[in-house]
Amino acid sequence: MTIGIICALDVEAEKIVGAMKDKKTETLGGITFEVGKIDDKNVVCAICGMGKVCAAMCAQTMVIGYKPDAVINTGIAGTLTEELGVGDVAVSTALVQHDIDVYDLDRTPRGHHPSLGIIEFPAHAEYVDKIEKILVSLGVKVKRGVIATGDQFISKTEIKEFLSSEFGAVACEMEGGAIAQVCYMQKIPFVVVRAISDGANESSFDDYYSFKMFAAGKSSELAIRFIEEL
Repeated sequence: MTIGIICALDVEAEKIVGAMKDKKTETLGGITFEVGKIDDKNVVCAICGMGKVCAAMCAQTMVIGYKPDAVINTGIAGTLTEELGVGDVAVSTALVQHDIDVYDLDRTPRGHHPSLGIIEFPAHAEYVDKIEKILVSLGVKVKRGVIATGDQFISKTEIKEFLSSEFGAVACEMEGGAIAQVCYMQKIPFVVVRAISDGANESSFDDYYSFKMFAAGKSSELAIRFIEEL
């Protein structure tokens, strides 16, 4: 089994790469991949960079070059619910891309993909259950739900409340929905796991830089534990 892990930032991947054995570094399509093993499982990890285009390019290149049996997107996110604070974890039941809006063209809701005919990209239910159980066993507060992706750092309460009401989303970030779309189209099971780094409101700028190391470390540790238990 080969497990693909995609992170947006260096800090989100450090512990994962550090846990890998028999490592080698390869470059494919301009993207650097760290290839090795965790607990005798084949793992390929990449840092995609911020935003949907970078994430989609990385995911598709990983799929073509390494043919992973499963893909995990791990990292940090802003919370869209009072039930999750800094250091808590959101686990995706599905991903939406909140910045897709073609209502004026075909009268479909925000997030609807005209070419695919869907709004939500469903995560692999078995992986969601497994990650939730791991977090509960570790005493980490977790909430499963929709995670909203867009090319926008959310730092306004008005937008936060809109994403929560429009999509029922529990967290927001900038890469997961694009990775989810690639996996959905390539029929590869995936899950997105995000530790909360900020409140997706007017204090997000300060919170992000204060807590991103802490939150990124937690999401990395969870990814390692998940691989070990697969």
